[in-house]
Amino acid sequence: MKVEVRGKNGFKVTDAITTYAADKLEKVERYFKEELDAFVVCKIYKDHHRVEVTIPTKYYTMRAEVGNPDMYGAIDIAIDKLESQIRKHKTKITRSLQKKEGVSELFEDDLDLEKLERELVHSPVRTKNIALEEMDIEEAITALEMLGHDFYIFRNDETKQVNVAYLRNDGKYGVIETE
Repeated sequence: MKVEVRGKNGFKVTDAITTYAADKLEKVERYFKEELDAFVVCKIYKDHHRVEVTIPTKYYTMRAEVGNPDMYGAIDIAIDKLESQIRKHKTKITRSLQKKEGVSELFEDDLDLEKLERELVHSPVRTKNIALEEMDIEEAITALEMLGHDFYIFRNDETKQVNVAYLRNDGKYGVIETE
């Protein structure tokens, strides 16, 4: 895999960062038959680092973007995200694009995905039961802020339907209404 690492926002790319990113991208390379290009963009902000990894292929583009206080940690998480995307969508992509010539040559055939799944360390899955409280949207947003979560599930007291209040990436709030 050809890896190109660039810095933005004043971040100077070192040989150590380039080598680290290339070594980590070897995990992703094993899924493909052909030589691919990977573009890694490292950005620095006041309170965190951001890493964007893009791997364009003939039929689709894989991309992961991660922010972390540590640049090496951000690279690790971004590569793990990419690997997860590939495992999750490999069969779907191959099946949906079978009509296009060359898709069968994109992915390695002899990979044992079950074995790879066992090799990976997964976080335990957690189930949580909640009692839905009836409230208006403003109360739900207040509860969301108080808890410090990204979302809050509630029963809308006007419509009696289950809604989800969530914090958007732009810092504003959104509400998902169910039918």
